[in-house]
Amino acid sequence: MKLQDLVNKGILNLNPYKPGKPIEDLERELGIKGAIKLASNENPLGPSPLAIEAVSNILNGAHRYPDGNALRLKETISDRFKLDIRNLTIGNGSNDIIEFIARSFLSNEDSAIYSEHAFAVYPLVVQAVGAEGIEVPAINFGHDLEAMKRAVKTNTKLIFIANPNNPTGTFLKPNEIISFLDDLDENIIVLLDQAYFDYSSYLNEDVGFELINKYPNLIISRSFSKAYGLAGFRIGYSVSSKEISDFLNRVRQPFNANSVALIAAEVALSDEDHLKKSLEINANQESVLMKGITDLG
Repeated sequence: MKLQDLVNKGILNLNPYKPGKPIEDLERELGIKGAIKLASNENPLGPSPLAIEAVSNILNGAHRYPDGNALRLKETISDRFKLDIRNLTIGNGSNDIIEFIARSFLSNEDSAIYSEHAFAVYPLVVQAVGAEGIEVPAINFGHDLEAMKRAVKTNTKLIFIANPNNPTGTFLKPNEIISFLDDLDENIIVLLDQAYFDYSSYLNEDVGFELINKYPNLIISRSFSKAYGLAGFRIGYSVSSKEISDFLNRVRQPFNANSVALIAAEVALSDEDHLKKSLEINANQESVLMKGITDLG
């Protein structure tokens, strides 16, 4: 038996995503203590104490399956951002949402566009479903939206935009994104990946969820992994038209978000004091980093 003849052709030349090495393994390997991990942009403050308390209170119910519809978390997100819960899709991290989108809209006859230096998962999911990936050269380590528009082909179904960009931190202002959407064929789906939204220095100027009402081809995804400190729980969500959300939920695995992740995200979203502290720490770290870069010349 030759597995290469049986396996999905899209994954033959696919290299698995390589996550950062756990701190404990690194310290043991190098014989050191007190290592500081920067590779994954994890929140140094950690999760909300209220979220941890809520998690501990439900552990006795771990023999029950989680809420497959994530209703309480959806209601919390809905109340916070004034959304219809039918616009929401919950993922095992926002990475899960990326998988849903690729599986829902791409086939081996389609193409998808992403920027050079953007999130490494975009080309992985495109290749995995057998679609053509089109990488557009970056401009100043960020998205060149004009070049991305020129890269559109007759079979292009999907465009990925990370804002702020992961991992380079570049940022597109709202008018740039809106102009891009105005010029784009509405039959092309756009994922606006806002995993780092809360950390953006442009927080008050960034694109909000209300944009999905004007652009039915737009999907906006966010994560609880970064500013909310829940990376280990793996929980994220997307906001889109009800029609798109319906398709994403068709490919979503049952119980894809576990019970502790759901309750942790629900409580963390309501703990505004902890989020404020998290953002302040990030701002201080950014200032120290920029000073260090300046000092280096």
